[in-house]
Amino acid sequence: MAPLLTLGAALAVLGGAAGPAQATSVQAASAQAAASGGYRYWSFWESDGGEWTYATQGPATARPADGDVIGFRFSVSEDSQDSAKPRHAADSFDAVCGRTPAEDGDKRIAVVIDPGTPADAPDGEQPPARRTACARTGTDATAADALASVAKPLRYNSTALLCAISGYPKTGCGDQVSGREDAAGSAASPTAVTSTDDDSGGGPSAGLLVGLAAVLALGAAGVWQARRRRG
Repeated sequence: MAPLLTLGAALAVLGGAAGPAQATSVQAASAQAAASGGYRYWSFWESDGGEWTYATQGPATARPADGDVIGFRFSVSEDSQDSAKPRHAADSFDAVCGRTPAEDGDKRIAVVIDPGTPADAPDGEQPPARRTACARTGTDATAADALASVAKPLRYNSTALLCAISGYPKTGCGDQVSGREDAAGSAASPTAVTSTDDDSGGGPSAGLLVGLAAVLALGAAGVWQARRRRG
């Protein structure tokens, strides 16, 4: 992993206007900084040549084109490189949107929603069935707009993290899983998150602060070494 890049990504999101579904960027950055245990959250995926790829930007900034396929997967993960992919074909635009005719001024986006496995579900909840939908949106619409058009209600927390799609899960937002027992039996694990719930504050996560402290410590050590050589 690249901790400085991760930290930079987190600072960029925290320093700017965090729109809905920049959640993925914050989650991935905070998770890698914390790197302790797994987190439950919705990860965001894009189709690239028939394969799922972990999105490099949040749904609020990603603007899929007509004919694209995007996916959302709820799962437990320790880092983005071990994230569980949506369990649906990434090249399924024709299957999802084949009956939705193209229209001038609009675009069609195939949306794949995978709520994960029972092992990934919070206590007392069962994941709903996987589903797909064809979102017809304006040409400037983002992935977040496409999701909102086919999967309401969506739930975000106070720091704009995507917490629930179609009401799942009912509570929680990027909750940390103590140990890995809760995720036992899950096929794979997705990225991480650091927000705790809808009432969480808008400040930096504990993982991000740990990353900042590490960078500052390295910088201080470098200054001390330079002064020692000049002395």
